[in-house]
Amino acid sequence: MSLSVDVVVMAAGKGTRMKSALPKVLHRLGGRALAVHVLDCAARLSVRQAVVITGHGADQVEPALAQAAHQLNDLPLRFARQEPQLGTGHAVLQALPLLADDGVTLVLSGDVPLTQPDTLLALLRECDGQHLALLTLELPDPTGYGRIVRNAGGDVTAIVEHKDASAAQRAIGEIYSGIMAVPTRLLRGWLARLDNHNAQGEYYLTDVVKFAVADGLMVKAHRITDAVQVAGVNSPAQLAELERAFQRRLAESYMVGGVRLADPARFDVRGELVCGADVEIDVNCVFEGRVLLGDRVRIGANCVIANAVIEDGAVIHPFTHIDGEKAGVTVGPGALVGPFARLRPGARLGAEVHIGNFVEVKNSTLAAGAKANHLAYLGDATVGERVNFGAGSITANYDGANKHRTVIEADVHVGSNCVLVAPVTLGAGGTVGGGSTITKDTSSGALSVARGKQVSIANWQRPQKKS
Repeated sequence: MSLSVDVVVMAAGKGTRMKSALPKVLHRLGGRALAVHVLDCAARLSVRQAVVITGHGADQVEPALAQAAHQLNDLPLRFARQEPQLGTGHAVLQALPLLADDGVTLVLSGDVPLTQPDTLLALLRECDGQHLALLTLELPDPTGYGRIVRNAGGDVTAIVEHKDASAAQRAIGEIYSGIMAVPTRLLRGWLARLDNHNAQGEYYLTDVVKFAVADGLMVKAHRITDAVQVAGVNSPAQLAELERAFQRRLAESYMVGGVRLADPARFDVRGELVCGADVEIDVNCVFEGRVLLGDRVRIGANCVIANAVIEDGAVIHPFTHIDGEKAGVTVGPGALVGPFARLRPGARLGAEVHIGNFVEVKNSTLAAGAKANHLAYLGDATVGERVNFGAGSITANYDGANKHRTVIEADVHVGSNCVLVAPVTLGAGGTVGGGSTITKDTSSGALSVARGKQVSIANWQRPQKKS
């Protein structure tokens, strides 16, 4: 893009209808704050900088967006405070000292998260560094929106806010989206001419249109038909509606890429999901953080998967919860996980590993062919190839102050209901008898049994309830 573009993001409002202590622009859609979606779009346009106008909740909004900007290719980000909030024109006035006259100012709203870069590029082409350009939309019910007023020749002559519109103007279906592109040198002069003689007693940014017309400049409009791109969030109901629209569009894009979704209406991505070929995903699955699914991966119903790599041919059975957090989780090729399994940060499963129902794995590596099929816990463990870890068995990795590691070498068989008290090493090919508590290293190939001797008392009578 040859133009030098500075983005101004309006994010000062309180969002009263959200009925939340959290500032509106920090409410999440698709796992990210509304305003972060806006900044991401700006970053993809390779703009010169983004200036966010804050006010209500600025102490929360500014650090959250600064962190996000750092993750968006280090988008240059600055803040301007609007206190008190006296309208949209007054808001942009606060940003003017941070804007250079050689560029174009692109005004976006922090609560309008789904505008696409291609749409904004088309708007900037209309502006071309010379004109005021507006993003507009035709709506069947334009109530509450500013109307685009045109003359007999079709040229834009004004934007009239709904509360100030006449009956005839309220009948107009073309509305202003709240997004405009304007040469900064012109914007500076027009903002100086604003007044607050209107029903709201506010300084309207939309008044720059009548100033441009009065100065003999053509006002251009880029009209779109996709209402979702300019839909704002003012209430929890609107946020939920936009979330479903966002997820439906994601689902459609994955299906175009060959992913088989059992029901695209019951599918949620709240981060980044990358899918290989012939991936199948059942209903009610949630993907968070960064998730990579290899070729032929199958995800069963009602799974939650975050920050994980699932390699080729692996199957995640229903109701499995995987969350790698910062450490990540890796499920090797051909592995079977679940149902009702839990993989926590640092779980590393090799090829053909089986993790069954109600098994939890944390900070542990399981080599190829290892199995823990029922009701078990593996924490801070290194498990060798072809190990069989019995039902009800656990690694006791925590002594009350420190975590310790358990090493189970290849081909070990651990019987049911065993406790392995770390630090401990089980030698290759060994067997641990069911019900054992192992506190010392075991030798390779040995049978290790550590439990009390069974005692049977003949003719023993159970206690009776007192009458």
